[in-house]
Amino acid sequence: ARSAGLPVTGGNISAMFGFFLCEGPVRNFEQAKATDTERFGRLHRAMLERGIYLAPSAYEAGFTSLAHSDADIDTTLAAFRDAFAAIA
Repeated sequence: ARSAGLPVTGGNISAMFGFFLCEGPVRNFEQAKATDTERFGRLHRAMLERGIYLAPSAYEAGFTSLAHSDADIDTTLAAFRDAFAAIA
């Protein structure tokens, strides 16, 4: 997101991750509401077009698992780069 010039903040706990399209940090719901939900919707659609399914809400977490290979992760990161550039 940052390489596309978009604000982003997020984090992870073990295999659970999340991010918000806003300046951070985000520590509570009031701060989370600053996320750009319209842009997240465009990101969600752009990722679907690239074969990656994200949770459809900016307020939901994502998860990785042992079923995800290094190639899966690389493909997902490439899709994010392209999708962020497309919605910037």
